[in-house]
Amino acid sequence: MSDEPARPRSTPLEDYALLSDLHTGPLVSRDGSIDWLCLPRFDSPSVFAALLGTPEDGRWKLSAVDGEVVSRRYLPRTFVLETTWRTPTGTVVVTDFLPPGQAGEGHPDHADLVRRVECVSGEVEVEHDLRIRFDYGRAKPWTRRVDVDGTEGVGGLLSIAGPDALLLTGPMLHPQEAPEVGPLEGDHPADGSGAELADGHPDDYEGAVSDRLGGRFVLSAGESHDWVLTWHESHHAQPVPVDPARALDRAVSFWADWSSHVGTHKRHERAVLRSLLVLRALTDRGTGGIVAAATTSLPEEFGGVRNWDYRYTWLRDAALTIEVLVAHDFTDGALHWRNWLLRAVAGDPEDLQIMYGVAGERQLPEHELDHLAGYEGSRPVRVGNGAVGQFQADVVGEVMLALAALRDAGVHEDRWSWGLQKNLLRYCEDHYDRKGHGIWEMRGPAEFFVHGRAMMWAAFDQGVRAVEQHGFSGPVERWRQLRERLCAEIMEHGFDEELNSFTQTYSNTEADASLLQLPHTGFIAYDDPRMLGTVARIEQELRGEHGLLYRYRTEAGLDGLPGDEYPFLICSFWLVEQYARSGRTDDAGILLEQLTGYASDLGLFAEEYDPGSGRLAGNYPQAFSHLGFIRAVDAVVRARAKSE
Repeated sequence: MSDEPARPRSTPLEDYALLSDLHTGPLVSRDGSIDWLCLPRFDSPSVFAALLGTPEDGRWKLSAVDGEVVSRRYLPRTFVLETTWRTPTGTVVVTDFLPPGQAGEGHPDHADLVRRVECVSGEVEVEHDLRIRFDYGRAKPWTRRVDVDGTEGVGGLLSIAGPDALLLTGPMLHPQEAPEVGPLEGDHPADGSGAELADGHPDDYEGAVSDRLGGRFVLSAGESHDWVLTWHESHHAQPVPVDPARALDRAVSFWADWSSHVGTHKRHERAVLRSLLVLRALTDRGTGGIVAAATTSLPEEFGGVRNWDYRYTWLRDAALTIEVLVAHDFTDGALHWRNWLLRAVAGDPEDLQIMYGVAGERQLPEHELDHLAGYEGSRPVRVGNGAVGQFQADVVGEVMLALAALRDAGVHEDRWSWGLQKNLLRYCEDHYDRKGHGIWEMRGPAEFFVHGRAMMWAAFDQGVRAVEQHGFSGPVERWRQLRERLCAEIMEHGFDEELNSFTQTYSNTEADASLLQLPHTGFIAYDDPRMLGTVARIEQELRGEHGLLYRYRTEAGLDGLPGDEYPFLICSFWLVEQYARSGRTDDAGILLEQLTGYASDLGLFAEEYDPGSGRLAGNYPQAFSHLGFIRAVDAVVRARAKSE
């Protein structure tokens, strides 16, 4: 028997649903527990962090006593979650959602989380367990009774710790004694009307440290209750919570209206639409920043140390997202991102970063939260991302390709956006001879990564094309020379004639799944013999018996990190695309169907998939995986249409 202690068991990621108000993205488990919520933004400190620890790190569980979940779904074309519970005595439907933030709100002054429970048959007892823990679980709030909007008799519970406040309105919850954490500190509050609470304390309450708020409520058929949890800055006036019914109508209308403007294929229509909705849900409506994922530190290996914070805007990930949205007719959001880009990278091109905060913040220092146990015991739990200081040669190429797609879709290119692109190309020229850390953010020594050099080639190629095809001004002859020089260099140092394969870097012969992106840049054709040789080698060295691709061989030790990782879903989606575009349509279809089966029942993909346990892994939901899925479907649909 192993002497290693057993890892704590965490809720499987596929059991979580994403909610979104286009500013933040909480996760709700199948059993009704909101285990992750950052307010007011994706990259803000959490108020619920049970996802990365225990219930004591913050959660809001709403469940039917002695009940089981018999179904859950998003209302069609929305992020309004509907969960049906059945008990021996009746059935209730729980509706969870956040009203979408208003356009132009870079930093909203409040945010609302709504939970509605409706009894549709019989009689059901509903139970709440609310544990508010600000600052990633490090701060228990002080909670007190308050009037809402100055109206006598309409009360709420106001919880404050430092700069943050949460107001809970609806049928009143009470302080609860939690055996695992001990009783509530201080006196228990009364309900503000002279009545006593369940424990019999009189109405003399001034406030208390809130360990846990809870309550049980009995509903009969036709009855419903609504709860609204409203965040605001504690030094501002207490906001008026949303009206739940109106907020629900607004949420449904917003998502339905947005999804009516994007195009999808008949085959995989619902899955592709859900993935497009996820990309939109991960986009801040106020700033236009697109986060890579809604979470931090969900492990690339259960129990391992490869745990990173993805709640920021990577230029690469956002650019690839924009390409997909433009391909599906959503140019408004792409233009919003372009404006974000103009603000984020404003100034000296030398200060360009690979990632930024949601509003373009540049300081994202990485540190560890030692008090959190980690998902499946995976530590450290990290906030911030040290890769912010890396040079990654591919980033400008990704951005130039996305802006070219926007331009080709007919979006007007003004002198500011073209000026940005010229500055980006000057940055490439100034850093032409600089080694980098690659698309996978290796934490080992810098190298000349072939994917990065090809993306730099693509950057100059798009600059030349903008001049030649669209009439923009720029040093096109110099760009042509640099483009040709890069092409010759890559073929000399990045292609191994003996192996008939491109290599990971100029200094090694390792296979790397990022090489599947070379045709996407225009550098080489999908069916070029050199590309087909590279594919064969990737299949041989990076594809497991389960049929999924790893990014690279971690055992080579090039990434500077201990441990291993599971297959990355986007790499396998890239393989689908490569198959479809090089004539292997049947292989593409088979692999696509396999990968589609790894989505959750709500159509959500994580960063990775663990074939051993059959579980999703890595940050969730992951924009990279969803845009990879959409591109794979698009490629298969086109290939099948071509062969018919």
